[in-house]
Amino acid sequence: MAVKKIIVDASIVVKWYLKENDSEQALRLRDDHVSGRITITVPALLEYEVLNALKHSEAYSETELIDIAHSLNKYGFESWRLNGRLKDETVRASSKYDVTMYDASYIALAILLRVPFYTADDELLSKVARLKIAKHVREA
Repeated sequence: MAVKKIIVDASIVVKWYLKENDSEQALRLRDDHVSGRITITVPALLEYEVLNALKHSEAYSETELIDIAHSLNKYGFESWRLNGRLKDETVRASSKYDVTMYDASYIALAILLRVPFYTADDELLSKVARLKIAKHVREA
């Protein structure tokens, strides 16, 4: 039986490192991925976004951020580069939902793979409300 695949954005992964609202649900997704119950699939830019958010949180030192950067590789995300169909769909999603290309890359990947997309970003969710595959982390 195939393992369920999901898309998560940086707002979810950041909650693995910062205690915030909905961190518990985000950590549950992480644990499900690590245990093999699900596969987390992401656009390649996820690591940049996570590290940027953690840097600006001022919760971690430079050395700790380097350690976190290396730890992200250990999760074994299925990572997609911005190529071909993903590139086309990202541009379409950005225009259609009036979101950044960064946010659109997660949405586009979910559309292409026909899998759920989880975020903790309420503003983003409000823009893609009509997209049935977009879900708040609380729904995980």
